[in-house]
Parts: sequence; C-alpha cells; structure tokens
Amino acid sequence: MAQSVRAGKFDVPLLYEDNHLLVAIKPPNLPTQADRSGDKDLLCILKDYIGQKYAKPGNVYLGLVHRLDRPVGGVMVFARTSKAASRLSQAFARHAQDRRYLAVLQGRLEAERRLEDWLRKDADGMVRVVSPDAPGAKRALLVTRPLACRGGRTLAEVALETGRSHQIRVQHAHAGLPLWGDARYGGGRPGEQIALWAYRLGFEHPTRREALLFTAPPPRAGVWSDFEEEIGKLL
Repeated sequence: MAQSVRAGKFDVPLLYEDNHLLVAIKPPNLPTQADRSGDKDLLCILKDYIGQKYAKPGNVYLGLVHRLDRPVGGVMVFARTSKAASRLSQAFARHAQDRRYLAVLQGRLEAERRLEDWLRKDADGMVRVVSPDAPGAKRALLVTRPLACRGGRTLAEVALETGRSHQIRVQHAHAGLPLWGDARYGGGRPGEQIALWAYRLGFEHPTRREALLFTAPPPRAGVWSDFEEEIGKLL
C-alpha cells in the first residue's frame, strides 16, 4: 500500500489495511497515544484518517494492541474491530509474533547475548534494574545480536521475549551498551535522535489465520547512515 497520512509535520506511511487491521509506520517523536503533552498522537491521526476515508460519523473505533516509546519509530499494527483487538492483544500477551528492532549501541557487542534482568517502573517514570525480590519487579528478557561494528558503535538486531516498558533501552544501558541518542538512559545529547527502530513485525491475521509480515527501514539520516549497507542487506 503506497499511501501515507499527513498530519502537521508528520508523515505516516500506511503499509496495509483491511476490514480488521491497519498497519502503519510510526514516525519518531510522535506519541503512540494521547499523553500529558497534549500533542497530536498516532492513534488520533489514524482515527481521523479512517473517519474521513469511510465517512464515519462520531468516534471511530481503532484498537491499540501494542506501543512504541515516543522517540522511537517503526512498524505498528492497529485493530479496526473489537474481535481483531481481542485476538491481537492475546497474541501480543503470549509474544506469539515476530517483533524485532534495530538499535545502534554505544560500544562493541562482540557476540549474540541474551539479557535477563528484573525491572521496575518508579513513580518518576524511570525504569530501573532491581533485585528479583524487589516490590514491583518484573522479569525482562531479550536477545541482542550484532550485525556490524563501526566507529566504536554496534548495529544490533533485538528480539524481545517479554514486553516491559523501556526494556530495550534499560537492559542495554545496564549491560554497558546504551543506545545512541537515548537522553533518558544513555546520556544522549540535545539534538541526537535515539537509534531504536521497530523494523519487523510478523503476526497471524486475527480472522483469516494467515501469516503477515511487514518491514520498514529506519530513516536514512543521523547515525543510521553509518550502517546503510548492513540495513539494506537485512531488508
């Protein structure tokens, strides 16, 4: 589907649409859903798109089944029916999907690693590594695989085994490999864009039971441009 939705300074490419699903690429720095900032968010943008396209009066239904942090971009799926929302939410809860990220790490990751930590989100909104018996601690697992090392940085492919808030950012920082441009957990500087991108999303269609797979490359800008060749081969 070669189409996009324009909303202010954001351009939202659409990858797939049918009666049950809408798959889009979330631009970096656009909230997934409404937050305290009051800024326009992706969910509302896509609801407006559906309402205008199909002349639907009133509040349009669009189910949010997973999220990306505001500074992070990449492939997302939304449910256009309650049945699809229920089935997709169950699939995401079971991690019955192929969800992978690209990240640029500060430092050299020499070999594939499986990171296991216990995380807790505190009242200040920060997620921290804590002991397994700490109140509110949740187990976090991911696999990070180096694709290329250049200039003291590593392009890595990350696959989640759990879906904790800020998991990729916190676990890599705790492992001594913070994400490039991560102002919250990695010492990113003003003007740097976090190098984390949801590049691959595969799942079973909620009604047709067929396998769907969507991919999208990160922007050809910033630190990503150092790894264009490797990203091109992957996609």
